[in-house]
Amino acid sequence: MKKSFIVTMSAMLVLLGLNGCSNLSKSAAAAPKTAVTTTESETEQALELNGHTLSIYCGAGMTKPFQKIADAFKEQTGCEMEITFANAGQIQTQINTAKEGDLFLAGSADELKPVADVVTDSKELVKHIPVLVVKSGNPFKITKLEDLANETIRLVLGDKKSTPIGKISDKALTDAGIREKVNVIARTTTAPEIVNALMVDECDAIIVWKENVTDKSIEIVNTEEMEKYTKTVPAASLSYCEDKEALSAFLEFLNSHNANTIWTKFGYEVIK
Repeated sequence: MKKSFIVTMSAMLVLLGLNGCSNLSKSAAAAPKTAVTTTESETEQALELNGHTLSIYCGAGMTKPFQKIADAFKEQTGCEMEITFANAGQIQTQINTAKEGDLFLAGSADELKPVADVVTDSKELVKHIPVLVVKSGNPFKITKLEDLANETIRLVLGDKKSTPIGKISDKALTDAGIREKVNVIARTTTAPEIVNALMVDECDAIIVWKENVTDKSIEIVNTEEMEKYTKTVPAASLSYCEDKEALSAFLEFLNSHNANTIWTKFGYEVIK
């Protein structure tokens, strides 16, 4: 009798255990899926965005850091990232002509004006600091903008109509009273092209963004003259966006420790 009772109770406990496991399994299956990534200073949660796609425009000078940020977001969420890297003028034309896109990362807030009608929101991300740059060792002993007023010094600048760095360069040279005295041999449409011209000895000095100066063959001239021309990089949401969920998640990611670490690694100063 006692043995029969023990067997019966054991069978009931097994059934209860199996039922409990079944309910637990159903609860786990019903829970919303999230991708979890742990960083050194925080734990980030992001929605799984498989099947979602974001179309983003970004200034060509920010190609390296922004591509890494986009890749990190895709890895974390599964969201596809279609990025157009170009100069501001080209991007402005494409936005106004194609009438599509979700986000625009411009070299400065001024570059949003031609597309202001379709910008629904804008957030400042990092500082864009212009600098005067020469060959390593500074062979012409350039210490300030005024030293560029020498016909033997070849200068390459950004295009003053299509790039923010080109506009800043003209403004700085005009304010220094030497705009008509410098020997500008060429203008380019992107910051990387300006840097390349100096690296291959096509010129003797350039004005470019600080974060683009990474090669040891060139160096920044330590002058405070350029500081007042510092700009900020905005992330501007566009009214053409149809995937608000994915855009919201990406904007949140741009505020993350992960994204800030990438910006900092590439020489940008994050805006708190």
